[in-house]
Amino acid sequence: MAGAPTYYERPAIAGSGTIATGLAACASVASRVLLLARSDASAWRAEEQAQKLAAKVESAEGGGIKVTTDASDLADCDLIVEAVVEELGPKAEMLRAVGDAASDADLATTTSSLSLDEIGAQSGHAERVFGLHPFNPVVKMDLIELCLPDAANDEIRPRASAWCEAIGKTVVEVPNEPGFVVNRLLFPYLFDAVRLMEQTGMGAEDVDRCMTLGANYPMGPLALLDLIGADVAVAIGEALYADSGEEHHRPPGRLIALVDAGKLGRKAGAGFYDYD
Repeated sequence: MAGAPTYYERPAIAGSGTIATGLAACASVASRVLLLARSDASAWRAEEQAQKLAAKVESAEGGGIKVTTDASDLADCDLIVEAVVEELGPKAEMLRAVGDAASDADLATTTSSLSLDEIGAQSGHAERVFGLHPFNPVVKMDLIELCLPDAANDEIRPRASAWCEAIGKTVVEVPNEPGFVVNRLLFPYLFDAVRLMEQTGMGAEDVDRCMTLGANYPMGPLALLDLIGADVAVAIGEALYADSGEEHHRPPGRLIALVDAGKLGRKAGAGFYDYD
């Protein structure tokens, strides 16, 4: 990308969910930002949510977040961050579409567990694809994990690092392994908490109380799983287990049962706790 700046000035976020709208709100600190949604209905909801979140971020400009449903509107972007469902097919498909629309843009995926090499290869733009993993809620969490797979252009590293800092985040470059660092270390702990419930019959409140009061954690493991979403947690665990074969990465039965029952956590109104 000859003559490109050392940071991104024309970013876009492809997605309309929690991570996408939170990242758009943070990105509005540094520049205008486009938000690509799949439908008019999701576009309206995403714009409303992104502007609401921007009001919680110092120096953010909610009015600088513009939503579109047309990928061709991203043609002049220099960064496009994919933030859709945590499945290989939809992520690769989105990156292929936006990469075709914006030939000069670097392409980031927010995956927390899938193979960057496979996403890049299936997108058809492997040399432009890298990992940029924020944490939920994005407007409150400081960290972004940055991962450059072997196929990615080396020039991406300084641009991506500078952009993360410009939007108020702390960036740590992590190895190209499923789960990166945080999820690879975090999920065995979360899954052990579920297994402890299964083995002992303890209630979620008591398990969480032990960890918040005894270990000074800000949130108990079961409340955190409800925040993450049981479906997302199972998907991450399955990806980690497929890579490592280690039993502590396998999603526990009780968590899978919650998914089967539609009790996905806060977003569904019920999980380990009831939120109605």
